[in-house]
Amino acid sequence: MHADSSAKKLDGKLVRWNKSRHGQPMEIPDFSSRYLIKPGMKLDLSKCDPDEKKLIQPDMKHSGERKFEKLRDEIQLLQKVLYAQGKHRILIILQAMDTGGKDGCVKHVFSRVDPQGIFVKAFKKPSEEDLSHDFLWRIHPHVPGNGQIVIFNRSHYEDVIAVRVKKLCPEAMWQKRFKHIVDFEKMLVDEGTTIIKIFLNISKEEQKKRLESRLIMPDKHWKLNPDDLQDRAKWGEFMHAYEDMITKTSTTEAPWYVVPANRKWFRNYVVAQLVVDHLRSLKMTFPKPDWDPKTIRVI
Repeated sequence: MHADSSAKKLDGKLVRWNKSRHGQPMEIPDFSSRYLIKPGMKLDLSKCDPDEKKLIQPDMKHSGERKFEKLRDEIQLLQKVLYAQGKHRILIILQAMDTGGKDGCVKHVFSRVDPQGIFVKAFKKPSEEDLSHDFLWRIHPHVPGNGQIVIFNRSHYEDVIAVRVKKLCPEAMWQKRFKHIVDFEKMLVDEGTTIIKIFLNISKEEQKKRLESRLIMPDKHWKLNPDDLQDRAKWGEFMHAYEDMITKTSTTEAPWYVVPANRKWFRNYVVAQLVVDHLRSLKMTFPKPDWDPKTIRVI
Protein backbone atom coordinates (compact mmCIF):
# COMPACT_ATOMS: atom_id res chain seq x y z
CA MET A 1 0.00 0.00 0.00
CA HIS A 2 3.08 2.26 -0.03
CA ALA A 3 3.58 4.45 -3.08
CA ASP A 4 6.72 4.04 -5.15
CA SER A 5 8.40 7.41 -4.73
CA SER A 6 11.72 9.21 -4.97
CA ALA A 7 12.88 12.78 -4.48
CA LYS A 8 14.98 15.11 -6.64
CA LYS A 9 15.65 18.76 -7.33
CA LEU A 10 13.74 20.31 -10.23
CA ASP A 11 14.38 23.97 -11.10
CA GLY A 12 15.73 24.45 -7.60
CA LYS A 13 12.66 22.95 -5.93
CA LEU A 14 12.59 19.69 -4.03
CA VAL A 15 9.81 17.51 -5.41
CA ARG A 16 8.78 13.89 -5.06
CA TRP A 17 7.80 11.70 -7.96
CA ASN A 18 5.07 9.17 -7.23
CA LYS A 19 4.16 6.60 -9.82
CA SER A 20 0.51 6.59 -10.75
CA ARG A 21 -1.46 3.41 -11.38
CA HIS A 22 -0.48 3.71 -15.04
CA GLY A 23 3.20 4.04 -14.25
CA GLN A 24 3.38 7.73 -15.17
CA PRO A 25 5.21 10.08 -12.80
CA MET A 26 3.16 12.69 -10.93
CA GLU A 27 4.94 15.72 -9.49
CA ILE A 28 4.09 16.23 -5.81
CA PRO A 29 5.63 19.29 -4.10
CA ASP A 30 7.54 18.40 -0.94
CA PHE A 31 5.36 20.32 1.48
CA SER A 32 6.88 18.50 4.46
CA SER A 33 10.21 20.19 3.79
CA ARG A 34 9.00 23.54 2.51
CA TYR A 35 6.67 24.41 5.39
CA LEU A 36 8.60 22.74 8.20
CA ILE A 37 9.95 25.02 10.93
CA LYS A 38 13.14 23.27 11.90
CA PRO A 39 14.12 23.13 15.58
CA GLY A 40 16.18 26.16 16.50
CA MET A 41 15.00 28.11 13.45
CA LYS A 42 13.81 31.65 14.25
CA LEU A 43 10.46 32.24 12.57
CA ASP A 44 9.55 35.48 10.80
CA LEU A 45 5.91 35.24 9.67
CA SER A 46 6.30 38.33 7.49
CA LYS A 47 8.46 36.15 5.23
CA CYS A 48 5.89 33.33 5.09
CA ASP A 49 3.57 34.16 2.21
CA PRO A 50 -0.08 33.23 2.98
CA ASP A 51 -0.65 33.43 -0.81
CA GLU A 52 2.15 30.97 -1.58
CA LYS A 53 2.54 30.62 -5.34
CA LYS A 54 6.03 29.22 -5.80
CA LEU A 55 4.87 25.61 -5.84
CA ILE A 56 1.71 26.37 -7.81
CA GLN A 57 2.02 25.50 -11.49
CA PRO A 58 -0.39 26.68 -14.21
CA ASP A 59 -3.78 25.01 -13.77
CA MET A 60 -2.58 23.58 -10.46
CA LYS A 61 -5.86 24.35 -8.74
CA HIS A 62 -7.65 21.90 -11.04
CA SER A 63 -4.94 19.24 -10.81
CA GLY A 64 -4.45 19.97 -7.10
CA GLU A 65 -8.12 19.34 -6.40
CA ARG A 66 -7.88 16.00 -8.23
CA LYS A 67 -4.82 15.03 -6.19
CA PHE A 68 -6.60 16.19 -3.04
CA GLU A 69 -9.41 13.71 -3.74
CA LYS A 70 -6.86 10.91 -3.99
CA LEU A 71 -5.22 12.06 -0.77
CA ARG A 72 -8.56 11.93 1.04
CA ASP A 73 -9.05 8.37 -0.20
CA GLU A 74 -5.58 7.47 1.07
CA ILE A 75 -6.25 9.05 4.47
CA GLN A 76 -9.40 6.95 4.67
CA LEU A 77 -7.47 3.76 3.91
CA LEU A 78 -4.55 4.56 6.19
CA GLN A 79 -6.92 5.38 9.05
CA LYS A 80 -8.52 1.96 8.65
CA VAL A 81 -5.12 0.33 9.01
CA LEU A 82 -4.29 2.59 11.97
CA TYR A 83 -7.50 1.62 13.73
CA ALA A 84 -7.19 -2.09 12.92
CA GLN A 85 -3.57 -2.31 14.01
CA GLY A 86 -4.26 -0.42 17.24
CA LYS A 87 -0.61 0.41 17.72
CA HIS A 88 -0.07 4.08 16.84
CA ARG A 89 -1.66 7.32 18.04
CA ILE A 90 -2.00 10.49 15.96
CA LEU A 91 -2.46 13.96 17.44
CA ILE A 92 -3.04 16.81 14.99
CA ILE A 93 -2.88 20.31 16.45
CA LEU A 94 -4.41 23.16 14.43
CA GLN A 95 -3.75 26.77 15.39
CA ALA A 96 -4.69 29.92 13.49
CA MET A 97 -6.00 33.42 13.85
CA ASP A 98 -9.79 33.82 13.81
CA THR A 99 -11.23 32.83 10.38
CA GLY A 100 -7.98 30.97 9.69
CA GLY A 101 -9.87 27.92 8.44
CA LYS A 102 -9.48 25.35 11.21
CA ASP A 103 -13.09 24.13 10.98
CA GLY A 104 -13.07 24.04 7.18
CA CYS A 105 -9.78 22.20 7.11
CA VAL A 106 -11.07 19.48 9.43
CA LYS A 107 -14.33 19.22 7.48
CA HIS A 108 -12.71 18.79 4.08
CA VAL A 109 -9.52 16.86 4.82
CA PHE A 110 -11.07 14.26 7.12
CA SER A 111 -14.58 13.95 5.66
CA ARG A 112 -14.07 10.34 4.56
CA VAL A 113 -12.53 8.98 7.76
CA ASP A 114 -14.50 6.45 9.78
CA PRO A 115 -16.05 8.43 12.69
CA GLN A 116 -15.24 5.70 15.21
CA GLY A 117 -11.52 6.26 14.76
CA ILE A 118 -11.31 10.05 14.77
CA PHE A 119 -12.19 12.65 17.38
CA VAL A 120 -12.18 16.45 17.17
CA LYS A 121 -11.75 18.50 20.31
CA ALA A 122 -12.31 22.26 20.16
CA PHE A 123 -10.77 24.07 23.11
CA LYS A 124 -12.74 27.18 23.88
CA LYS A 125 -12.47 29.66 26.74
CA PRO A 126 -11.43 27.79 29.93
CA SER A 127 -14.17 27.11 32.47
CA GLU A 128 -13.89 28.00 36.14
CA GLU A 129 -12.99 24.38 36.85
CA ASP A 130 -10.29 24.45 34.18
CA LEU A 131 -8.80 27.58 35.72
CA SER A 132 -8.68 25.95 39.13
CA HIS A 133 -6.10 23.42 37.80
CA ASP A 134 -2.83 23.62 35.90
CA PHE A 135 -3.16 24.67 32.25
CA LEU A 136 -2.56 21.15 30.88
CA TRP A 137 -5.23 19.58 33.09
CA ARG A 138 -7.99 20.02 30.51
CA ILE A 139 -5.74 18.88 27.64
CA HIS A 140 -4.37 15.52 28.72
CA PRO A 141 -7.69 13.59 28.88
CA HIS A 142 -8.27 14.25 25.17
CA VAL A 143 -4.99 12.99 23.67
CA PRO A 144 -5.40 9.93 21.40
CA GLY A 145 -5.34 6.32 22.46
CA ASN A 146 -4.03 3.44 20.35
CA GLY A 147 -5.50 3.39 16.86
CA GLN A 148 -7.00 6.87 17.16
CA ILE A 149 -6.63 10.19 15.36
CA VAL A 150 -7.44 13.19 17.53
CA ILE A 151 -7.58 16.73 16.15
CA PHE A 152 -7.20 19.70 18.46
CA ASN A 153 -9.03 22.77 17.14
CA ARG A 154 -7.00 25.25 19.16
CA SER A 155 -5.09 23.70 22.02
CA HIS A 156 -2.78 24.18 24.98
CA TYR A 157 -1.00 26.76 22.84
CA GLU A 158 -3.74 29.25 23.64
CA ASP A 159 -2.16 29.33 27.10
CA VAL A 160 0.97 30.96 25.69
CA ILE A 161 -0.78 32.97 22.95
CA ALA A 162 -4.12 34.38 24.10
CA VAL A 163 -3.07 34.78 27.72
CA ARG A 164 0.05 36.61 26.59
CA VAL A 165 -1.56 39.07 24.18
CA LYS A 166 -4.60 39.70 26.38
CA LYS A 167 -2.44 39.83 29.51
CA LEU A 168 -4.53 37.24 31.35
CA CYS A 169 -1.66 36.04 33.51
CA PRO A 170 1.80 37.29 34.53
CA GLU A 171 4.61 36.97 31.99
CA ALA A 172 6.65 34.90 34.45
CA MET A 173 3.88 32.30 34.37
CA TRP A 174 3.32 31.94 30.62
CA GLN A 175 7.06 32.03 29.89
CA LYS A 176 7.52 28.87 31.97
CA ARG A 177 4.81 27.13 29.98
CA PHE A 178 6.97 26.76 26.88
CA LYS A 179 9.15 24.23 28.67
CA HIS A 180 6.12 22.49 30.17
CA ILE A 181 4.61 22.12 26.67
CA VAL A 182 7.83 20.79 25.15
CA ASP A 183 8.20 18.26 27.98
CA PHE A 184 4.52 17.26 27.73
CA GLU A 185 4.71 16.64 23.99
CA LYS A 186 7.99 14.74 24.29
CA MET A 187 6.35 12.46 26.84
CA LEU A 188 3.45 11.82 24.43
CA VAL A 189 5.86 11.03 21.59
CA ASP A 190 7.95 8.75 23.81
CA GLU A 191 4.76 6.87 24.67
CA GLY A 192 3.90 6.30 20.99
CA THR A 193 2.06 9.40 19.77
CA THR A 194 2.82 11.05 16.44
CA ILE A 195 2.21 14.80 16.73
CA ILE A 196 1.50 16.97 13.67
CA LYS A 197 1.39 20.67 14.54
CA ILE A 198 0.04 23.04 11.89
CA PHE A 199 -0.31 26.81 11.92
CA LEU A 200 -2.73 27.97 9.23
CA ASN A 201 -1.24 31.24 8.05
CA ILE A 202 -3.65 33.83 6.65
CA SER A 203 -3.08 37.50 5.92
CA LYS A 204 -4.76 40.37 7.73
CA GLU A 205 -6.44 41.35 4.44
CA GLU A 206 -7.85 37.85 3.97
CA GLN A 207 -9.18 37.84 7.52
CA LYS A 208 -10.97 41.13 6.78
CA LYS A 209 -12.73 39.54 3.79
CA ARG A 210 -13.79 36.51 5.82
CA LEU A 211 -15.06 38.58 8.73
CA GLU A 212 -17.03 40.80 6.35
CA SER A 213 -18.63 37.74 4.75
CA ARG A 214 -19.90 36.73 8.19
CA LEU A 215 -21.55 40.13 8.52
CA ILE A 216 -23.15 39.98 5.08
CA MET A 217 -24.52 36.44 5.26
CA PRO A 218 -27.19 35.85 7.96
CA ASP A 219 -26.41 32.15 8.15
CA LYS A 220 -22.86 33.07 9.23
CA HIS A 221 -23.77 35.58 11.93
CA TRP A 222 -23.43 32.88 14.57
CA LYS A 223 -19.76 32.49 13.63
CA LEU A 224 -18.93 36.13 14.34
CA ASN A 225 -17.91 37.08 17.85
CA PRO A 226 -17.36 40.80 18.53
CA ASP A 227 -14.26 39.77 20.50
CA ASP A 228 -12.75 38.69 17.16
CA LEU A 229 -12.54 42.36 16.20
CA GLN A 230 -10.70 43.18 19.42
CA ASP A 231 -8.18 40.46 18.64
CA ARG A 232 -7.84 41.75 15.09
CA ALA A 233 -6.84 45.14 16.46
CA LYS A 234 -3.89 43.37 18.09
CA TRP A 235 -2.81 41.54 14.93
CA GLY A 236 0.83 42.53 15.27
CA GLU A 237 0.99 41.35 18.87
CA PHE A 238 -0.56 38.01 17.93
CA MET A 239 1.91 37.53 15.06
CA HIS A 240 4.83 38.23 17.38
CA ALA A 241 3.41 35.81 19.97
CA TYR A 242 2.99 33.09 17.34
CA GLU A 243 6.52 33.62 16.03
CA ASP A 244 7.94 33.30 19.51
CA MET A 245 5.79 30.30 20.40
CA ILE A 246 6.52 28.35 17.21
CA THR A 247 10.25 29.11 17.47
CA LYS A 248 10.37 27.84 21.07
CA THR A 249 8.19 24.75 20.64
CA SER A 250 9.13 23.38 17.21
CA THR A 251 11.14 20.34 18.26
CA THR A 252 12.58 17.25 16.63
CA GLU A 253 9.84 15.18 18.28
CA ALA A 254 6.99 17.57 17.43
CA PRO A 255 7.86 20.21 14.82
CA TRP A 256 5.59 22.94 13.51
CA TYR A 257 4.44 23.45 9.91
CA VAL A 258 3.38 26.93 8.76
CA VAL A 259 0.88 26.36 5.96
CA PRO A 260 -0.27 29.11 3.55
CA ALA A 261 -4.02 29.37 4.15
CA ASN A 262 -5.39 32.26 2.08
CA ARG A 263 -6.36 29.78 -0.65
CA LYS A 264 -8.66 27.25 0.97
CA TRP A 265 -8.13 24.58 -1.70
CA PHE A 266 -4.34 24.86 -1.36
CA ARG A 267 -4.54 24.81 2.44
CA ASN A 268 -6.55 21.57 2.32
CA TYR A 269 -4.19 20.05 -0.24
CA VAL A 270 -1.08 20.80 1.85
CA VAL A 271 -2.60 19.58 5.12
CA ALA A 272 -3.84 16.37 3.49
CA GLN A 273 -0.37 15.70 2.04
CA LEU A 274 1.28 16.33 5.42
CA VAL A 275 -1.11 13.89 7.12
CA VAL A 276 -0.55 11.25 4.44
CA ASP A 277 3.24 11.66 4.68
CA HIS A 278 3.16 11.07 8.43
CA LEU A 279 0.80 8.11 8.23
CA ARG A 280 2.86 6.49 5.47
CA SER A 281 6.01 6.87 7.55
CA LEU A 282 4.53 4.56 10.19
CA LYS A 283 4.62 1.69 7.65
CA MET A 284 1.44 0.20 9.08
CA THR A 285 -0.09 -3.11 8.05
CA PHE A 286 -3.35 -4.83 8.83
CA PRO A 287 -2.82 -7.24 11.75
CA LYS A 288 -2.59 -10.91 10.91
CA PRO A 289 -5.16 -13.12 12.65
CA ASP A 290 -3.95 -15.66 15.19
CA TRP A 291 -6.17 -18.25 13.51
CA ASP A 292 -6.17 -19.88 10.08
CA PRO A 293 -8.96 -18.51 7.83
CA LYS A 294 -8.92 -21.82 5.94
CA THR A 295 -10.16 -23.62 9.02
CA ILE A 296 -13.20 -21.36 9.42
CA ARG A 297 -16.48 -22.28 7.78
CA VAL A 298 -19.58 -20.10 7.91
CA ILE A 299 -22.77 -22.20 7.87
